Amino acid sequence: MEDLFKFSSVFCFLEEYFLRQGMNVYVASYINLFINLIVLVLLVIIINYIIRRFVIETFNAFTNKTKTTFDDFLVKSNFPKYVGQIFPLILINYTIPYILINHQWTLGIVQLLVNIYAIILGVWICRSLLRTTKNFLKIQEEYRDKPIDSYIQVVIIFIWVVGIMFIFSEITGRSVINFAISLGAASAILLLIFKDTILGFVASIQVSVNDIVRIGDWITFSKYGADGTVTEINLATVRVQNWDNTYTTIPTYSLIADSFQNWRGMQESPGRRIKRAIFIKQSSVKFVDSNDLEILKRISLIAPYLDHRQKEIERYNLSNNVNKELPINGRNQTNLGIFRKYVDAYLHEHSAVHKEMYIIVRHLAPTSMGIPLEILCFSRDKRWENFEYISADIFDHVIAAVPYFGLKLFESPSGDDIREYFSAESRT
Repeated sequence: MEDLFKFSSVFCFLEEYFLRQGMNVYVASYINLFINLIVLVLLVIIINYIIRRFVIETFNAFTNKTKTTFDDFLVKSNFPKYVGQIFPLILINYTIPYILINHQWTLGIVQLLVNIYAIILGVWICRSLLRTTKNFLKIQEEYRDKPIDSYIQVVIIFIWVVGIMFIFSEITGRSVINFAISLGAASAILLLIFKDTILGFVASIQVSVNDIVRIGDWITFSKYGADGTVTEINLATVRVQNWDNTYTTIPTYSLIADSFQNWRGMQESPGRRIKRAIFIKQSSVKFVDSNDLEILKRISLIAPYLDHRQKEIERYNLSNNVNKELPINGRNQTNLGIFRKYVDAYLHEHSAVHKEMYIIVRHLAPTSMGIPLEILCFSRDKRWENFEYISADIFDHVIAAVPYFGLKLFESPSGDDIREYFSAESRT
């Protein structure tokens, strides 16, 4: 204590000078205090500027020489800036007691403010390290599709809660343990306030552990109008960039509470499914005769099939003495069956169709719009624009091929169709 008074006399020489000049003791004391504080503030500003510049320049020089990117992210998250404030804060903490030795009430307030700022500075440094860790992990291949943001946000929230507890402890003079115990009584209110945060944190863990969604996945979530790529998964929301370049935010908890479609399986599979149907007009389906067969044999893709199939049918009908005066008797080929075989052969020859996956051409149950002829196959190229081009190319050809088999596509009549019909009726 004696050393404290000896050192504090260095800051009180102005006060002693004013007293020797006959100035009131209180006025001299406060003038001396005011001047010393101004000097201290100027000194802290200068030292803070020098230290911060030194630390920042040192970090920049160090990061330019190293190959790792972790230190680069430290600089971007202002870590050197926060570290540079430690020494000026220590200077204030150790100098203030000598300047305010005769002003205990003011000393208590200033020390309280310094301690609070030290706690906040500690939180900022921890937050900077966590953000650096998050940005660094995001560029690592094994963590690129993981919800790192969610976990970092939880840790940051926890650090802020601990920091606020220490601040209240400084203000109230109660220990942190007693303050934490008193918070237990208010746990219900805290749970209500942080309900979305807690649900989001639980959902983030389940999403990560169960591998439901990764960053980069293509998802379709009709409830929220989302159809695009997941760009971010954090504690409260999942951010989706739609194909029209708009963004949709989805509550993280909805990923486990509601149903959505994840296209990752398609992206990881060897091919992307093409599943579409054309509608054949039922009245255009018929048995083919020998003349029709001769014409259809000109189609190179099915000529071998027609020869083989017709010989098999003729042997069957001959061995069973089938009366072929009516085409319905015995076994016969239909234009729809031949067309179906042609489409199947065309898909097997198409270079963009994956031959090792399903290739199916089938009839579905007839409807009021005709007979659905469904094509189910897989495109080798899974990229959206190329997939759509391949699908269109296949169906362009299939639709154009329909008339060659004596078939017609169903199409709801338009106004022109109705006018042509009535015009033909009036002419007859």
